[in-house]
Amino acid sequence: MKNLKKQDREVYKSIMGELKRQQEGMELIASENYVSEAVLEALGSVFTNKYSEGYPGKRYYGGQEYTDVVENLAIKRAKKLFQAEHVNVQPLSGAPANMIAYMALLQPGDTILGMDLSHGGHLTHGHPVTLSAQIYNFVRYKTKKNGLIDYKELEAMAIKHKPKLILAGFSAYTRQLNYAKFRSIAKKVGAITMMDMAHIAGLVAGKVITNPVPYFDVVTTTTHKTLRGPRGGMILCKEKYAQAIDKALFPGFQGGPHENNIAGKAVAFGEALKPSFKRYAQQILKNAKTLEKELKKYGFKLMFGGTDNHMVLVDVFGSKGISGKEAEVALDKVGITLNKNMIPDDPRKPLDPSGVRIGVPAITTRGMKEKEIKKIANWINDALENHQDTKKLKLIHKEVISLCKKFPLYK
Repeated sequence: MKNLKKQDREVYKSIMGELKRQQEGMELIASENYVSEAVLEALGSVFTNKYSEGYPGKRYYGGQEYTDVVENLAIKRAKKLFQAEHVNVQPLSGAPANMIAYMALLQPGDTILGMDLSHGGHLTHGHPVTLSAQIYNFVRYKTKKNGLIDYKELEAMAIKHKPKLILAGFSAYTRQLNYAKFRSIAKKVGAITMMDMAHIAGLVAGKVITNPVPYFDVVTTTTHKTLRGPRGGMILCKEKYAQAIDKALFPGFQGGPHENNIAGKAVAFGEALKPSFKRYAQQILKNAKTLEKELKKYGFKLMFGGTDNHMVLVDVFGSKGISGKEAEVALDKVGITLNKNMIPDDPRKPLDPSGVRIGVPAITTRGMKEKEIKKIANWINDALENHQDTKKLKLIHKEVISLCKKFPLYK
């Protein structure tokens, strides 16, 4: 970054500071990951200079020879990864992808049956503060006391509310979904099916979690998180909905796509097609299961009873008498980054909830395995039980840095 260093030292220092933070710390935010250097190079390429409104072969500006090549490549690779009939790689991120899908499939006022945020859903699945909730009528289903989705209750709600769309997917649910049940319930009430697989897309690509694409009419996803690509979105759908999806995206919702980001997606999808990615996905599940067992050993209460994917949701307030916000701050001090999170029917507020969400994709990317996960679980417990002991936190931080240096982020 010699040019940036010379021209703008303030920005350069911030980037170098963030690089140091990432290299010396542990990223346990379930929705974050580390892209490869090849993806970083694509993101910083001259494609950032190009406007390319429209789609390959049907652009509104000239000079599209290479943008068409890279976008078609991203589409081709995504189709192969997920056995999709149609793919649109232009969504700028996951939330826009969901809004675009709603626009394509529904009319304002139509009913959507989606997962409650505090029970593991996502803001864009119908939380009242979002724009989509002001346009569409959301009805939200919850989990049972044992933490699992009650499909009988889901069916009863579908029969009662007659939704136009039944939405599956989550941001903090740690069990696998029964795709066939969603499809069966939707068929019974004549609803369209949609799945937001943002969190598990990499696990699906790595073939360690069942692919939802054959089961649902439309599937949305981010391209970062477990898929380990650049920050962006994607929509996969049956051919029946292809034209509606493409029109809703452009010109309906977005203008020119970010072709440098699409180039990064193409690179990441190519990486995900390699055998090494499957091994990576397998290790994610092993690491998450180890984390589950170790945290339980230290007396932590895990929501939904445990995990079948890449993350755990922990009731730290009920387990250790410390709020999710306090836990996040304490762990930041030792170089372990995660996020505070609501638990089902949380009595506390969103900005100071009872839980934390812990994910293993990023540290798995660095090469950490079960042995390291056990150390991390111990540090988490130690830091939270001693969250007011500055000296203790500093000692843990030194140990965290020492381990991170053994697993360099960018060599």
